[in-house]
Amino acid sequence: MSALELVLLLLAASVLVVGLFRSIGLPPILGYLLVGALAGPHALAFIPDTEEARQFAEYGIVFLMFSIGLEFSLPKLFSMKRVVFGLGGTQVALSVVGVITFAWLFGLSIKGAIAVGAAIAMSSTAVLIKLLVERLELDSAHGRQVIGVLLFQDLAVVPFLVVIPVLSLGAEESMEALALAGVKAAVALTLILYLGPRLMQRWFFVVAQRKSPELFMLNVLLVTLGMAFATEHAGLSLALGAFLAGMLISETQYRYQVEEDIKPFRDVLLGLFFVTIGMKLNLALVLSELFFVLVTVLFILVGKFVVAAAASRFFGSSPGTALRVGLWLCAGGEFGFVLMALADAAHLLPDRILQIVLASLLLTLLTAPILAHYADRIVLRLVPSEWLMRSMQLTSIAAQSLATDGHAIVCGYGRNGQYLGRFLENEGISFIALDLDPERVREAAAAGETVVFGDAGKRETLIAAGLTRASIVVITFVDTEAALRVIHLVNELHPEVPVVVRTFDERDYDKLSAAGATEVVPESLESSLMLATHALVLLGIPLHRVLKRIRQFRGDRYHLLRGLYRGAEHLAEEAATDQQHTRLHSVPLAPGAWAIGHRIDEFHFNDIRVEVSAIRRRGIRALEPSSDLAFESGDVVVLLGAPAELAQAESRLLKG
Repeated sequence: MSALELVLLLLAASVLVVGLFRSIGLPPILGYLLVGALAGPHALAFIPDTEEARQFAEYGIVFLMFSIGLEFSLPKLFSMKRVVFGLGGTQVALSVVGVITFAWLFGLSIKGAIAVGAAIAMSSTAVLIKLLVERLELDSAHGRQVIGVLLFQDLAVVPFLVVIPVLSLGAEESMEALALAGVKAAVALTLILYLGPRLMQRWFFVVAQRKSPELFMLNVLLVTLGMAFATEHAGLSLALGAFLAGMLISETQYRYQVEEDIKPFRDVLLGLFFVTIGMKLNLALVLSELFFVLVTVLFILVGKFVVAAAASRFFGSSPGTALRVGLWLCAGGEFGFVLMALADAAHLLPDRILQIVLASLLLTLLTAPILAHYADRIVLRLVPSEWLMRSMQLTSIAAQSLATDGHAIVCGYGRNGQYLGRFLENEGISFIALDLDPERVREAAAAGETVVFGDAGKRETLIAAGLTRASIVVITFVDTEAALRVIHLVNELHPEVPVVVRTFDERDYDKLSAAGATEVVPESLESSLMLATHALVLLGIPLHRVLKRIRQFRGDRYHLLRGLYRGAEHLAEEAATDQQHTRLHSVPLAPGAWAIGHRIDEFHFNDIRVEVSAIRRRGIRALEPSSDLAFESGDVVVLLGAPAELAQAESRLLKG
């Protein structure tokens, strides 16, 4: 098979399987592993285990380590040093020592046991961070500890990448090689930390001045592969050089652009690496050793859970937080497969042991989302004090909301939430804000603001915040899935209260509106309107005309801004000035109204220039009524038009 045929076959299989895995919510890593296992030499044999495939895969590890180097930040590491080096170091050390002891007792060589221990100690950075973000637990007590441990594991991979290949040598040679590698790594790190940042800053500045995306991308590839080449020829590994290159660029202002540019290369090549790992899986052998695979899975989950939970408890965490940390970190990770590939290349393990470990890591990786999902329920069942802490948290929220009525509930107290809070305060409207960042909550509460620690996506939190007495709920964070959970709970608990949702752009508008959001505010649209306002004024367009255009645009886009409910003073003003402004008018459909049972398109409101702006049905406002929607008894029809036309439209609805 030629290299082109190999790449085409891998791409075709990966597109199909990874697309399927994404559609059912499973990590793409599992899809790549499945492609390799099914198409590899031990199953259907569509893909041969060739040197070309292994070389492609090695570049996947290079770009993965480069990405980790980009995330490496000395200030961040220093600020989290207790969690990273204390908790993270303890977790990795105890996990490795425990696995080595267990493996050695069962007859595995000490060198093979070290490789297996290093692989099992790792957890999945990609999967766990994604889950923490989706569940809004990144800033929780256990979330910060999980991030710290994952950061240390990423750093620990670097020495493991150096040590494991050396283990294939004899005892005396191994010591000499390790000592030499340590000296080389120390020299490289010293040069890079002291000289590298300034050189890299100047070099990237020169490249960026050319304002060529193509040149910038070529330069990133040159730096990444060049550093990998240099460290390999210095007797170290390709991955170590890529990691050091990422570290250098992380200290410059170009790191975010570099991260975006490198991501396609990293994801494709890393996917190919996991395909080659899957090719190593001998499904027939795994099935024949299924009992030992399941025992190993149980050992990994239970062992890592005990180690991580005990370490977290030792460093002062509450029992509930410690158990959550253990549940989140007990599964295997992608670096386990990387280290197993190195161990296989160094011939440190018998094929039977390699297959059992690979299959076990794969199965534990499958359990990671499940364990994260049920972590709260497990902790509440096992830790009686967790109920007390949860009740104290809810009591704190309830205490803030008890004295309020008709208040606003602000979900998320970041920059947008704080700006909104100031506007509400200036208008004399009380509010209670819910946020999951304990530091932000502590500082804001100390300043006298009504912000409490709580997850708006939980039923009991919204009830404690006084949802049944609230006038409005505003979701200020940009997370569609989390916003959908909040909207669902609000509609279930208090459907009459309006919900305003912030989103990044208009992609999720229909989804959020269909879920019951009263208004969806796309951030990108509002920034575009402000840019247009400033640009038109600077171009000499009169300000009043610009504001009129912006109001018209917003009126077309936001249904709640299309007209107003006019009071007596507005009607008197219109009569005095002989003006007929477009306004909103509500028409309740009491039993017996002619419109009941008829569709909207039967009324021909267009001939009198009246529009059905919204329908409130059983307390839920539908923002975009479809033309084939039939009216029901008890509906409140919101019409938009001039007063004379509105009177005709109301007559048609009630009398036909």
